[in-house]
Amino acid sequence: MADLAELPLVMAGEAWADYGLIDSGNGRKLERYGPFRFIRPEPQAMWQPRLPDGEWQAHGEFVPGSDEDGGGRWQFLRDVPPEGWPMAWNEARFTAQCTPFRHLGFFPDMAPVWEWMRGQLAGMDAAQTLNLFGYTGVGSLALSQGGTVTHVDASKKSVAQARENAALSDMADRPIRWLVDDAAKFAAREVRRGRRYDGIILDPPKFGRGPGGEVWRLEEGLPPLIADCRQLLDADSRFLFLTVYAVRMSSLAIGGLLAEALADLPGTIEHGELAVREEGEGGRLLPTAIFARWRRA
Repeated sequence: MADLAELPLVMAGEAWADYGLIDSGNGRKLERYGPFRFIRPEPQAMWQPRLPDGEWQAHGEFVPGSDEDGGGRWQFLRDVPPEGWPMAWNEARFTAQCTPFRHLGFFPDMAPVWEWMRGQLAGMDAAQTLNLFGYTGVGSLALSQGGTVTHVDASKKSVAQARENAALSDMADRPIRWLVDDAAKFAAREVRRGRRYDGIILDPPKFGRGPGGEVWRLEEGLPPLIADCRQLLDADSRFLFLTVYAVRMSSLAIGGLLAEALADLPGTIEHGELAVREEGEGGRLLPTAIFARWRRA
C-alpha cells in the first residue's frame, strides 16, 4: 500500500547554461532565455527585488491584462526573433519563443522533474511512458532515453513544435508517438485497450479545450483522469507525476487524491511545490506550481 508523506517537499530548479532566474520581486520576475532577457508577471514574488531598477534591463516584458484569468501582451524593447531561437537542456534541443500566453515555449521549472523521472527509470531501456498534456515535448525527449514515449496534447500546433524539437535534438528516430488528442479521452481508451505504462506524467491546465471541442475543467476532470491513470499502472510500474498550476489548491489535496486512487500500489506518495532558485549567492526560491508524485521504490 502506498504511503502518503504528510510533510511537503520542494523540488527546486537551478540555473543552467541556457536559462536562469536573474531576480524577482514586486510581482515580477526577470529571466534569461539563451541570449535574451524577459520580464514576466509573478504574483508569488511578494518580496523586494535584490537588484536595483537599473539592472532590470530586458528585451521584452509581458504586460498582463486587467483580469486575473489571463490576457495581456508582450512589449518589446529590443529585437527578439518572432520565429524563436534555439535552446538546450542536457541533450534536448528546442525552440524558445514568446507566446501570447506569456510562456516561452517550455516550462523551465520542470527541469528537476525531468531529472527525477529519468532517475526512476534508471536501468531500463524498454520502458513505456505516457506524457499527457505534453506541450512542446521537452519532457518526452527527456523520457525517451529510457524507452518508448506516448506524447499526447490537444494542440496540433504544440505537437508540431514537439516534433520539430525532436528533429532539432537529432531525436527524430526516437520511439515517441506524437498524438493530437484529448488527454482524458485518450487515457480512458487506453484503459479499455488494457494498456499499461511504467511511468506517467500529467501537467493539466486549469481550463482547456480538446481538438474536438471537449471542455476541460481541472477540478471536475482531474479525479476521473487520475482514476484512469491508476488503471494504466501496476505493481511493476515506476512512477506517476502530477503538476498543477494557477489554481487555489493545496499540494496535500492532490497528494490525497493520488493516495486514494493508488492505495493498492506499493511505494510512496509525496507532494509539495516546484520552485526556481534565483541565480547568485543567496538566491531565493520562487514557487511556481504544486505537485504530487507516486514512486514505487
